[in-house]
Amino acid sequence: MSMTHIALTVNGSPVAGTVEPRTNLADFLRETHNLTGTHIGCEHGVCGACTLLIDGVPARSCITYAAACEGAAITTVEGLDNDEVATELRAAFSREHALQCGYCTPGMLASARDVVLRMDNPSEYEVRVAMSGNLCRCTGYVGIIRATMSVLQARRARGIAPLSGAGREGLGPVGSGHASAMAAPAAAVAARAAGDATPAVARSGSRAAASGADSDWKPHTTFDQSFTVRHPVDTVWEFFGRLSEIAACLPGASLTGEPVDGHVEGKIRVKVGPIAAEFNGVADVTRDEATRSGTIIGSGKDARSNSATRGAIKYAVKPGATPDETRVDVQVGFTLTGVLAQFSRSGLVQDVANRLIGAFVQNLEARLSPQAEGAAPPAAAEFDAGSLMTSMIRDRLKALFAKLFRRG
Repeated sequence: MSMTHIALTVNGSPVAGTVEPRTNLADFLRETHNLTGTHIGCEHGVCGACTLLIDGVPARSCITYAAACEGAAITTVEGLDNDEVATELRAAFSREHALQCGYCTPGMLASARDVVLRMDNPSEYEVRVAMSGNLCRCTGYVGIIRATMSVLQARRARGIAPLSGAGREGLGPVGSGHASAMAAPAAAVAARAAGDATPAVARSGSRAAASGADSDWKPHTTFDQSFTVRHPVDTVWEFFGRLSEIAACLPGASLTGEPVDGHVEGKIRVKVGPIAAEFNGVADVTRDEATRSGTIIGSGKDARSNSATRGAIKYAVKPGATPDETRVDVQVGFTLTGVLAQFSRSGLVQDVANRLIGAFVQNLEARLSPQAEGAAPPAAAEFDAGSLMTSMIRDRLKALFAKLFRRG
């Protein structure tokens, strides 16, 4: 199934990812970005539990395609912590006993906020009609309506006038104004094919968003590693600039298109026990010739396991102990969500990384070494984390038994 790369803003921060065209916005936020305050109820756009704000306007996220939100500003209940109206509504909900189990509350707050912003001096009946799209499983409507009206009336009494439309700028479904934004990536590809002369710097902002690069993102797991390659530093640095060959050295990795201005699309296959995942994603690559250092920032998603990852790799190529050796220092940071997230929480992740880098270095050495004429370079095998962990556990047990027997 084809995947769609999207870039949008969620709770004020740039967010990017790769989704199936059928993925709804609620699933994208919950499973990929852990924003579980968006609750899913009926999944038919009826109950209103999944209501959030798209460009400031309430919308059902269970019937909104994530791909349709390209370029949109999404606000979930987590993003309303410092919102003035939402703060007043939370206090009123507590005061009027407007919540019981709380499942409908995030959607109720989003809809109630819209009522408070746009309605002037409505009757109780008008507020009930305006809120009728949100269902409460605990039948706590009296407190909900009372809380909403109390905030609305208090604001009007303080001279705060309603906002005409409360953010609604056009006809059609909420978010439909982003149809032109969705066509932008295709237009960019067509422009490049036609010989677009737009400088790479002018396009770097959109590409940073596509790869998931933003200043606020912090990886859940970070580690540093160094290794030595038995080849001159100039040779290794030049090789690191050939992205397709670098990808071929990483077990399970491959490119799905030619790199363009440091922007590349690719995939990596990972096997963890019975789970086989294929992460499709994008990355932005930068290189500094003066310091012989580089950065790779990317994101990807596996459709089968609903796992997603974001990562940043920084590397520096330095002279080794001898003229024929090169030292490479690497810093890796990543965040993994979904079914495979349990792997990133494992204490064995550093050992897996060590062995993965060992395989990478072995493949790198093989590609840099002179080969017989006509011989094809070795292909990196699929990354099997399960077998790596089994091997590590076996090695640790051997070391433990050896230590015990020495004591005996």
